[in-house]
Amino acid sequence: MIQTHLLWENPKANRKVLFERIEGLEDDVDLIILPEMFTSGFTMNPGKVAEDMGGTTILALKELASKKKAAISGSLVVKVKNSYYNRLVFVYPSGSLGHYDKRHTFTLAGEDLVYGKGDEKTIIQYKGWKLCPQVCYDLRFPVWSRNTEDYDVLYYVANWPEVRIGAWDALLKARAIENMSYVMGVNRIGLDGNGYNHSGHSAVYDALGNQLNYSEKEEVLYAVLTKSNSDKLRNKLRFLEDRDDFNLV
Repeated sequence: MIQTHLLWENPKANRKVLFERIEGLEDDVDLIILPEMFTSGFTMNPGKVAEDMGGTTILALKELASKKKAAISGSLVVKVKNSYYNRLVFVYPSGSLGHYDKRHTFTLAGEDLVYGKGDEKTIIQYKGWKLCPQVCYDLRFPVWSRNTEDYDVLYYVANWPEVRIGAWDALLKARAIENMSYVMGVNRIGLDGNGYNHSGHSAVYDALGNQLNYSEKEEVLYAVLTKSNSDKLRNKLRFLEDRDDFNLV
């Protein structure tokens, strides 16, 4: 999990910093997670930074994923036809690609006015694990993250400001407990172009809400997740079997 400062609306510079850090990671890493809009910061000027799915960033991520033999995930601004999306990508070591478009656009910042809204929950299959990726503001909406697919890991990429960081801390832990799942949250640090400070608080929780890693500084966080431990806990406690039945309409 790479918790870092992001240079405002500067994809080239952000790629340089982040890709150098990825190059320097340990060799036995399976998954590398970057923050939300890792090439630009949380900008409402998508036309300045947007790429398509065959653009410079995606091509470089594919090359890095192959070289490191690890999957890489994070969100960036993507243009599809005449629309922009805050799109989380999941780049497999093989070069194949999955993605998730942020469902809950952040109306307080006007994200809903400039970015399209995703309408599909995504489950990533990777190395025998089922991963559910989501983006920042999605964290506030537990129905959307509800573990009806028996996923093993729920993870969030974010630009979550310091002024509301208490909610980030509480909700990450709550999502882990209620979904009987590992939860990872990867945030940025530093000032953005709108003057909002970010204090990190990237963290990992197990299915009981125990914190496995946490940071408030610019650094790479490592965590080892063990599927057999998680499966054993679910089979013992069986809380997910008592879920209420309902459907989103």
